[in-house]
Amino acid sequence: MRSKRIAPFIALAVAVVIAGLFVVLLGSDPPSDESAETNLMDQPAPEARGELADGTAFQLSRRKGDWVVLNFFQSSCVPCKEEHPELVKFVEGQQDRPDGARFYSIVYDDTRENVEAFFAEDGGGWPVVYDDHGSIAVAFGVSKVPETWIIDPSGVVRFRTIATVSADQLGAILQQLREQFT
Repeated sequence: MRSKRIAPFIALAVAVVIAGLFVVLLGSDPPSDESAETNLMDQPAPEARGELADGTAFQLSRRKGDWVVLNFFQSSCVPCKEEHPELVKFVEGQQDRPDGARFYSIVYDDTRENVEAFFAEDGGGWPVVYDDHGSIAVAFGVSKVPETWIIDPSGVVRFRTIATVSADQLGAILQQLREQFT
């Protein structure tokens, strides 16, 4: 008989806790411009080698002297598809600058056919790097996409995000890094 009286209070307590969790989740801040944690931050970028879509070799260390933005992506990834128009806008904005960043899409666990079809349909005239053996993703510690990294002209990792980005957000972060590290 005593357990019958306690049961409604337990159910009410559980309901209050669940409602509280929903309130906390709904009130949480959207992704910030803060860099995601990585042991690579403020360290030389890992050696990254792959093949560009035209068959030529890609070697990240040869990009020293420029700001480099790497975006790990997969053609079937829904957040990657959502951020793609923003990346197109970002790259267009960088092309107008004398100190514009070099942008590369690093293909993460995808086929060349799917990637080529994606870019043919959705645009994006920047270099695409095929990481056929996953060595670039492993070196950077990428576990899922999208993920975006910024590397300064001396080859040091300065930013990483594990969320979608907008053109304005990425441009602002890059400008802040330019001011801080050049």
